[in-house]
Amino acid sequence: MKLPDFNDLILFEDDDFVIINKPPFLATLDERFGGAPNILRLAREKYEDIQACHRLDKETSGALALAKNPAAYRHLAMQFEDRQVKKVYHAVAWGVHHYDGLRVDRSIETTTKGKARLAYKGKPAVTLVRTLEAYARHTLLECQPVTGRMHQIRLHLAYLQAPIVGDGMYGGDDFFLSSLKKKFNVKQGEEEQPFIKRFALHARQLTFAKLNGELVTIEAPYPKDFRVLVENLQQYQ
Repeated sequence: MKLPDFNDLILFEDDDFVIINKPPFLATLDERFGGAPNILRLAREKYEDIQACHRLDKETSGALALAKNPAAYRHLAMQFEDRQVKKVYHAVAWGVHHYDGLRVDRSIETTTKGKARLAYKGKPAVTLVRTLEAYARHTLLECQPVTGRMHQIRLHLAYLQAPIVGDGMYGGDDFFLSSLKKKFNVKQGEEEQPFIKRFALHARQLTFAKLNGELVTIEAPYPKDFRVLVENLQQYQ
């Protein structure tokens, strides 16, 4: 993939923080097998001491907070730890669902192979879920994770039988436009590709307190793949 210009990702910046719109397919930090490009490496080409205050899954796009100095990092890390940061995600899920502030309270534990699962003996995990738009066979959902467990939104939506489009790990099949568009033709000799080549999850909004106590809310526009997916589904309501 072509690496983005870090400056093009910036949504908000002051003396302490940089909030970016993370593109999909780029890890936040070094993965187990180091060397691949990631957000922190890109950021450190511009800011030597910058740190990521949290992380998004590699396929997840959206609002990601980085701190320019140790005091800012500690300040925001404590807010995450104390559950004072408001995080809002948008997800395209399979099925037609009508939720209005539904509270999902199911504990989660991590397993050995980079997966997680619901488990009574796991750590407490709470997500608030609300329907934004319902389509013919899918739903655009707003998800607010109160806690920050691994793969929390993905697991909780799978529990609701509303798995995220493209999330094969947790029961979300790929979406093919031919399943909705009756006169969809694939060129001869070619195979139809999934409409979105990742799971359809986007970190839409982040609200936190700056060092002076002022609350700031940053909204991350949809990347092209997520935006086009939603626009196409809106044609089949």
